[in-house]
Amino acid sequence: MGELSEQLGREEAELRFADFTLEDAWRLGSRMRELAAARKLPIAIGIVLGQQRVFHTALPGSSADNDEWLARKTRVALRYGRASLAVGEDFRDRGRDFDSDSRLDPDRFAAHGGVVPLRLAGGTVIGAVGVSGLPQRDDHAFVVECLREYLASADSS
Repeated sequence: MGELSEQLGREEAELRFADFTLEDAWRLGSRMRELAAARKLPIAIGIVLGQQRVFHTALPGSSADNDEWLARKTRVALRYGRASLAVGEDFRDRGRDFDSDSRLDPDRFAAHGGVVPLRLAGGTVIGAVGVSGLPQRDDHAFVVECLREYLASADSS
């Protein structure tokens, strides 16, 4: 297992919620949009709970292509219960290629960074949050940064 895979495993253990509601989705998504706008990031942001899209926004410079990438990465995170980057990295660690070795339709699934499962403290995945528009590791890092900030603010209130 590589250094990146170990980091992703630590994040998976760290980024957990006691609860996550529609109101949380709105607050988290709005804060992500605020940060992205301040940084002039050309991204689409999405949050799903179960099978329902509960937050979606696009910033200047993003396109419908980013929406499609976001949907494909979200399907991977929900199917595997892991960050989309972690799924891709797991395949790479094993010398495999996700697109050809997962046996999933690459037009519907993308194991590229940017979507992180919303996981409760006990481990249950209830949804996912993600972005698309930056290089995959930057997409992932932005989501992790926002989740850490949101969890820290929830802990302090």
